[in-house]
Parts: sequence; C-alpha cells; structure tokens
Amino acid sequence: MGSREIKSPEGLPETPAAYDGVSNPVHSKKLGIYFLESDNRRMAFGRGYTGGTTPVNIHGKPIPDLSKTGGWIAALFIFGNEMAERMAYFGLSVNMVAFMFYIMHRPFTSSSNAVNNFLGISQASSVLGGFLADAYLGRYWTIAIFTTIYLAGLTGITLCATMNIFMPDQGQCDQLSLLLGNCEPAKSWQMLYLNTVLYVTGFGAAGIRPCVSSFGADQFDERGENYKSHLDRFFNFFYLSVTIGAIVAFTLVVYIQMKHGWGSAFGSLAIAMGLSNMLFFVGTPLYRHRLPGGSPLTRVAQVLVAAFRKRKASFSSSDLIGLYEVPGKRSAIKGSGKIAHTDDFRCLDKAALQLKEDGVDSSPWRLCTVTQVEEVKILIKLVPIPACTIMLNLILTEYLTLSVQQAYTLNTHLGHLKLPVTSMPVFPCLSIFLILSLYYSVFVPIFRRITGHPRGASQLQRIGIGLAFSILSVAWAAIFERYRRKYAVEHGYEFSFLTPMPNLSAYWLLIQYCLIGIAEVFCIVGLLEFLYEEAPDAMKSIGSAYAALAGGIGCFAASILNSIVKSVTGNPDKRQQSWLSQNINTGRFEYFYWLLTVLSAINFCAFLYSARRYEYRAEQKFGIQEVVTNKQNTPARG
Repeated sequence: MGSREIKSPEGLPETPAAYDGVSNPVHSKKLGIYFLESDNRRMAFGRGYTGGTTPVNIHGKPIPDLSKTGGWIAALFIFGNEMAERMAYFGLSVNMVAFMFYIMHRPFTSSSNAVNNFLGISQASSVLGGFLADAYLGRYWTIAIFTTIYLAGLTGITLCATMNIFMPDQGQCDQLSLLLGNCEPAKSWQMLYLNTVLYVTGFGAAGIRPCVSSFGADQFDERGENYKSHLDRFFNFFYLSVTIGAIVAFTLVVYIQMKHGWGSAFGSLAIAMGLSNMLFFVGTPLYRHRLPGGSPLTRVAQVLVAAFRKRKASFSSSDLIGLYEVPGKRSAIKGSGKIAHTDDFRCLDKAALQLKEDGVDSSPWRLCTVTQVEEVKILIKLVPIPACTIMLNLILTEYLTLSVQQAYTLNTHLGHLKLPVTSMPVFPCLSIFLILSLYYSVFVPIFRRITGHPRGASQLQRIGIGLAFSILSVAWAAIFERYRRKYAVEHGYEFSFLTPMPNLSAYWLLIQYCLIGIAEVFCIVGLLEFLYEEAPDAMKSIGSAYAALAGGIGCFAASILNSIVKSVTGNPDKRQQSWLSQNINTGRFEYFYWLLTVLSAINFCAFLYSARRYEYRAEQKFGIQEVVTNKQNTPARG
C-alpha cells in the first residue's frame, strides 16, 4: 500500500533520539518532519462531517449563503443573554448578603461566605458547560438548556423573598436586635431551601458563561479580511454588555428593592432572564454553529494513555515509521483543522509515534494523531495565563463584600441625593463603561505609539496592564481603610459599624473602584480574546471556561483566605478581634488589604515570567508540503 507523508519546513531544531538523557546526533530524527498519513487508519471520531471550522446551521448542515447569517446582528441577540445573566449575577452578589443579614438574620461573615460560594459555583462549574458544549451539545443547545436552569433558580429565589413560609419571623427585630444577634434566625430547612435555589442558579451559569462569548465570536468569518479587527471589537462590546447588566443590577434593581421589597427585586431579575431567553431563541435562524468535536476529555485521556504505553519507545528505533496524521487537509476531529507539530512537551509526542507493531488499524488509545497531541499541548500551555488572573478575581470578590461593609460607615450623599450602600459597586462598572467607550478613540492610539502594536497592545500586554492596576487599587484600599478606621475611632463610632459618619464621604471609595474597573477591562477582556484565539478549534468553549474557572477559584480562594485570616488573627478566648471582624471599626481591614497587595505583586511577577515564555500560535510558522513516497521509503533520513 502506498502512503503519504507531510514534510514540515526545513530548519526545525533537532530532537534528542531518546529520553534517557543520552543524545545520539548521528541517529537523531527531526520531530515534526514526517507526519505519516495512512488511508486505512480508522478515524477515532470520524463520521461523515463538514471538516475544519466550517460553520453550519442548527441542523448541522453547511450554510449555503454565509452573508445571510452571523455577523453583528446575530451577535446582538447573544449580547442580550449575557447582559441578563450578569444582571442577575451581580444583582444577587450584592443584594443577597443584605437579604441574608436583614431578612434571614444570618451574620455578615456567613452571608458573605455563602455568596462567595455561589459566585464560585457559578464560575467554576463553567468547565462542565464548556465540556458539554465542545463534546456533545454544541454551544447553542448548551446555552438554551442552562439558561432555563438559571431561570428556574431565580424563580425559586423570588418565591423565597415573597412567601413568609420561607423566611423567619420579622416581628420585634429592629436594628439594635440585629446588631446584638437577638433576631430569630432562619430555620435550617429555610436556609437549605435558599441555598439550594441559590446554587441551582449558580449551576445554571455553568452553560452560559463559557459558551456565550465563544458562540458570539463564532458568528464572524475567520477567513474574512477584517476577522481580527471584528474579533477584537466583539470582545470589547461583549464586555460592555456585561457592564451594562452590572450597572442595571447596582442601580435599578437596588431601587426596586428599596421601593417595592426583596420579592420585586429578585422577581425583576427573573423577568429579565426570561425576556433574554426569548430574545436568544428569536435569533436562532441567524446563528452560525460549530459542530461539537466529540469529548475533549476523551481525546486528552487517549493522548496521555498512548504516551504512557509508548513511554519506552525511542525516536531512533528501527521500528519507527513516523509521527501519525490522517490524510488530507481535514483533521480526524470534527470541527477542527489540523494543527502543526511543535517541540513542546515532547514526551507527549510518543502518543503519535507510529511503530510497525501498530499496524494499519490501531486503537486511538495506542496511536493518536499529531493534531490530537497538539490539542493537549495547547491546553497545558494555556493554563499559566488564566491561573495568574485568579488573584484579580479574588480581589473582585472581596470588594463585593468588604467595600459594602466600608460604605455602611460612610456618608453616601451626593448633593441632595443619597445613594444606597448596595449601589456603590456601580462606580467600577461606570469606569469600565467609560473606558470601553473610549478604548478605540483614546487608548489604542496612545498604546500604539508606545508598543507599536497595530491594536494598541497584545492580549498578554493587556492582561499585564490589568494586573498592574489591580495592585494599585488594593494598595489604595489599604491606605484609605487605615484613615477611615482611625477617623471612626477618634470620633466615637468604634462600636457603631452600621451608622454612617456624616463628615466622611463614601466617594473616597471611588478611587479603588475606578482602578479595579480599569484592571478588569484590560485583564478580563484581554483574557477572553486570548483564550478564544489560542484554544484549539474544537475546544473553544473549554478555553473560555478557563477564564470562568479562574473566576470561580478566585471566589473560593476568597472564602478560604477569609477563614484563614479570621482563625489566625482572632482569638475568641482572649476576646481578640480578627482582622475581618463583623464590626469593621474594631477589625483591621487595612492589614487584610495590604496582604492582598503583597499577594498581587507576587502574582504579577509570576505572570511576567509566564507571559515572557508564551509563544502565540499565530507566531508558530506552519508550512507543509505533501510528498508521495513508497511505503518502503517512509522512515526517511534523520
């Protein structure tokens, strides 16, 4: 039987012949030069399909006229879904702490931890949503299913805030009783119900967060001349929609809560989610879809198992035929193009080593394609970058609760207008809105002169800028908190932590809010674009889930860090208050902020190291040429 082999460009670096620490330059082979293609190889995922990254309609058929689908119009329908999801996310994150404290009569600390866990579940579970989207359901159906779950959870929360049976007795519970902890606490079954519907809501976000941004980006033709520009603008406008949802949550939803009660506030979130679901389904005929490529976890497992089984195989063995790849321009993975071989993680290359003993119909658990191996390499290489954003997400989570506690002690009047404390987080959102609005007209030209990059700054540069601003934000928070606490003690407010000090304005918090807003714009938007472009074709949702997973880990890390700080710095036996005391005026929040500053600086150094080592996929030259040979000549020159 004849076989074909694909030659990589000349000049590739040589690979050691063996992994035993001894290199034989005479018998060494250049990995990546020979990708064997066998016409008889059973394709592990092969059922007739549209190959590469060709967009299809909802029925999985090729779209005859792409001009009638996708583009900005289709993206607008998707924006609405994300806007409502974030409106609910931020609406719950801020109001739920107050609801648990004032209505369910739970301490601030346990309320904050419960909300942090909700935030963590809603983001960390995104890995599951990304897996289902890439493996089986596709992004459209994953969004459709999980938005329904999200709506069910919001409906359950609305019932909890509306029906008295789900709440403890509110009679004889004034502010003094709340401060002393004398109000009737919620029964265990009431808290079980509230936590259940809260976590169901968080689980509903699992299929929305990793898929919406990727599904929106799928609407643009990657073969178009302006694809990069469209993608860059898409992620900025996508985050703008996120910001608008947050602004509505911190203003309109808070207003509804103050005027009409908790039930109406949570009900408005459920109504918004329901309307966005309808809008999403209305846009169905306009959407472009990518076929799910089969289980990415299975493909990863196959590579690891195959590499382990051939761990003792030598690249200089006489039984070596070559690195395996399927014939033609299409890969064996549905919805994915071929990926060029790289020299990273060479131990994984053994999964693609075809030996004579493999035969012509080897199991994918013993022999994988080069593209499949490179998918695993890419997933590994991506990990350090989103991992370095965990610290930023931890700070964002802390701000949602700690800054609200700070604001309760400050004067929130703006002229004759008094802003509710729970509306204070709207200010970083306003700064994000302003920055995104001015990004292309102001920031891009400035950064283009500094960096020489055509889009102002590369994705990794934007992430780095965001992390730097987060350090400034938390450092300022420490400085101001030291001043605020000193002022409270000197003016007799030490034990009145729910009484605002009339001569100390809450708008000093705007500095840390605006700085963290700038950090979020540069870091999160840059990360989303980075992960979408760098992730393998058939793992875009998994790539986007990396960002959400970093956010979820940040939320859980915030709860863990809070618990550690409380246990280490507090001593109930000696009546020693912890840094994070419920009474913010007797605690030492400024020490905690300084701790976050140090951790953020260490994290920034780790990011600089990781970013310096990372090589964009676009920069990895890929040039192949097919050479028809006889089977006897396949194991060619070293």
